[in-house]
Amino acid sequence: MIEIKHRETREVLLRVESDTLQNQSFDGAQLVGADFAGMDLSGADFGNSDLREADFTDAQLEGTSFKRANLNQAIFVRVKAIGGDFTDATIDRGNFGEADLSESIFRYARVTETDMSGVRLDRADMSLAELRSNFNDASMVEADLRGSNLTSSNLNGANLTEANLADATLADTQMSRVRMTGAIGPGGQRVQSPSKKTTQKSPWWQFWKS
Repeated sequence: MIEIKHRETREVLLRVESDTLQNQSFDGAQLVGADFAGMDLSGADFGNSDLREADFTDAQLEGTSFKRANLNQAIFVRVKAIGGDFTDATIDRGNFGEADLSESIFRYARVTETDMSGVRLDRADMSLAELRSNFNDASMVEADLRGSNLTSSNLNGANLTEANLADATLADTQMSRVRMTGAIGPGGQRVQSPSKKTTQKSPWWQFWKS
């Protein structure tokens, strides 16, 4: 048996009749403030769960589903969530610092005021998502950002090489030191290498404004 406890009060929130949490179903569970730090939850299903303020620091979350989950103020620092599914999840004021979210899905998710600094989101699907957060130094190589809302986001130092930002909203977005070689911008144009000569007056990564 495995006990899931509250990260501060240590109150037992749930008892799982198993010796592993891999591939377990927590669908619709009420786990506010749960402590999952360092646990292996690969393949688990947290769909429709209330995980506000839960702590997943250093957890293994490969292939784990958080579809439509409430992840407000949840902590995902340094998690390994390759192929994780956050479709339609709500994530406000969360912390994903240094997490590996490669090939994960954030389609339709609402990620607001969340720390995504240093995260790896290579080949992730973030299309049509609300992404008004801090992506400072994030790796988003070949990420699908079509139709996403990045208004007022921090993309300073982000690597968007070959990412697709067609129809994305980038109003008031910070983009200092951003790398976008081969990326498709909001207007559908592909970005060329900044080393090539250009007559544009706008910074090379703002080519759609020229």
